[in-house]
Amino acid sequence: EIPFKVHVRQAVTEALRFKQNVAPEKFDVRMLRNVTTSPDGKSVTYCALGRLWTKALPDGQPKRLTNEDNFEFSPSFSPDGKWIAYVTWTDSEKGAVRKVKVSGGMSIQLTQRKGTYLEPSFSRDGTKIVFRRLGGDLLRGQAYGDEPGIYIMPAAGGDATLVTEEGIRPRFNRTGERIFLESSEGEKTALVSVDLSGSHRQVHLLSDNAQMIVPSPDERWVAFTERFNSYVATLPLTGQPVQIGPGTSDFPVKRITRDAGMYLHWSPDSKTVYWSLGPELFSRTLSKTFAFAGNAKDTVLERPDTSGIFIGFQSKSDTPEGKVVLTGATVITMKGDEVVKDATIVVDRNRIAAIGPKGSVTVPRGAKVVDVAGRYIMPGIIDVHAHGPAGSSGIIPEQNWAFYATLAYGVTTEHDPSNDTEQIFSASEMQKAGLITGPRLFSTGTILYGAEGNFKAIVNNIDDARSHLRRLKAVGAFSVKSYNQPRRDQRQQIIDAARELNMMVVPEGGSTYFWNMSQLRKGQPANEHSLPVAPLYKDVVTLFARSHVGYTPTLIVSYGGLWGENYWYANTHVWENTRLLTYIPRSVIDARSRRRIVANDDDWNFINNAKAAKKILDAGGKVQLGAHGQLQGLGAHWELWMLVHGGMTPMDALRCATLYGAEYHGLDGDIGSLEPGKLADLIVMEKSPLENIRNSDSIQYVMLNGRLYDAATMNQVGDRPVKRSPFYWEGGRDPGSTEEMMDLD
Repeated sequence: EIPFKVHVRQAVTEALRFKQNVAPEKFDVRMLRNVTTSPDGKSVTYCALGRLWTKALPDGQPKRLTNEDNFEFSPSFSPDGKWIAYVTWTDSEKGAVRKVKVSGGMSIQLTQRKGTYLEPSFSRDGTKIVFRRLGGDLLRGQAYGDEPGIYIMPAAGGDATLVTEEGIRPRFNRTGERIFLESSEGEKTALVSVDLSGSHRQVHLLSDNAQMIVPSPDERWVAFTERFNSYVATLPLTGQPVQIGPGTSDFPVKRITRDAGMYLHWSPDSKTVYWSLGPELFSRTLSKTFAFAGNAKDTVLERPDTSGIFIGFQSKSDTPEGKVVLTGATVITMKGDEVVKDATIVVDRNRIAAIGPKGSVTVPRGAKVVDVAGRYIMPGIIDVHAHGPAGSSGIIPEQNWAFYATLAYGVTTEHDPSNDTEQIFSASEMQKAGLITGPRLFSTGTILYGAEGNFKAIVNNIDDARSHLRRLKAVGAFSVKSYNQPRRDQRQQIIDAARELNMMVVPEGGSTYFWNMSQLRKGQPANEHSLPVAPLYKDVVTLFARSHVGYTPTLIVSYGGLWGENYWYANTHVWENTRLLTYIPRSVIDARSRRRIVANDDDWNFINNAKAAKKILDAGGKVQLGAHGQLQGLGAHWELWMLVHGGMTPMDALRCATLYGAEYHGLDGDIGSLEPGKLADLIVMEKSPLENIRNSDSIQYVMLNGRLYDAATMNQVGDRPVKRSPFYWEGGRDPGSTEEMMDLD
């Protein structure tokens, strides 16, 4: 090192943070999926909380369409408006295509084979249904995943016939003789059609960035979504591929959305296009879109629509009844350095009612007492930079093994700064309502990506930034991820819009040091991922501390050298971890852990990055734990242990894994420490993590929202015992192999 001094003055903007209500008694259900309007325009049906709901327009009360226990997705009306076709899913029985009368009641199963199904759609005469059959995957299992593709079948049920193996979102053309599909042509998105035998394929439209292309029933118009916004254009069926996009000048194109358009669909007469965003339904008639479409020119709306019809509802949050008392443990409360020995914790429903040494707390009459003498209790781990599958192909499983693994290892809250918007917010609401088991889920949804791609978030002014934040807030986000926005003014516009909308921005510099430094000064609440250089010196360390920007180093994937994840594969036998293999398919574990990178100790760069995090903490800054979804559950402990590798004390590292993560996202009013009034999210360990941080995974029980789970089985115990159902690979039913299914007949 060459000693030198430089006097530096930096202008720093206050970091954005807004308090969140983690567990309200009721919450707004915002992620409405597969929204579709009835042929007469008088009602709407959609998927929310894993079930189908119907609502009379405009002011009806949403109600369940069926009274069945399956998860339900992809509703589609019959042309006469009397039936709704949809798909179901259960982990044990897999999926089916079903139909039910619009008045509700018992459904009729149409498909005869188990499998995974999506996107049923009636022919215009109502006699046939086209749908998509999917293959298996590691989340849902591989069984019954053979022969994926597009199928047709009689609307009354019966044998299904494979049409083609390509495409998504199938729909019949106006004559019923062909099927439109969204597919790909080279690197472009394409609207194609095939006949009912899958032959005579035609490419009609090509787009560089379209996310959805929907021809009108009369085939004169097309609605499409590109980079989140939706457009309407004339449909030029010329017999040759035609390029389409917002900038097309060869035929009329009009933008109809201000912020975003999801689930585009048409009225049967092709005069109105519908879409939704969160809990609102929008519509636009062609006569208000194009002057030549029917009415006088003065009826044309020159600007996109900004408000729709509210079609959402509220749901009760899952809250258990009764009282549970934990006695005899040593409690690490995270109130400073407080450690309470031989403690009693009283949990009333889902919150801590009292906590203190034995004799200072009264045990309520009728409470379920759990003796945890000799054990150690700390708050649940908060992973502020988590990734993982919330679903697959739009299907939310009943038991997501990734969620179970996460929770079994004591991670009770996750913030995922990059996930599929529809799936992660659907899963979040289902978890909040108690319909699936998993950690508390928060997310940014899809990132605000600055590089090229069909999900690029274009930000050229403050209005663009506001639009992107509004569309994500509409479906449940309180944060957004600014990622690879190349210009400083773009990043600043996102921050300014977030300040207006009471949202937070979690930035990622993509291993670009100068972007990181800009983000530290401009009001972003944290820096996600490690800085690409280490060691850090006083200038950067002081900037972190004075700006109150949190640091999430994600040592498990740290920049500048070998990842921390590979250190643990090299130095531990992960493939022999029985607890881990209870919740994660062996094929996932073996593929990553058995053939390992081997390196000298001084080659593991995560140690340098961990030392840098320690410097920031010592200077008065804040560091949070983020495990990046590299290995569900255990990865969070690796991240915790690596903080200690860098010189933190176990207490400091535990604080980074709990309280500081809660403070970072404005959750500390409810979680992050063990105090009366806070939510009962905690871990019971067999050994003390203060004596050896590697003891943090010696977990016997996990309590989430007042519900107590046996970490070895994830059976719910205490006063409300509930046994977990088997995962698909347990009992030899489905090994979860990634190999192609073999036809043994």
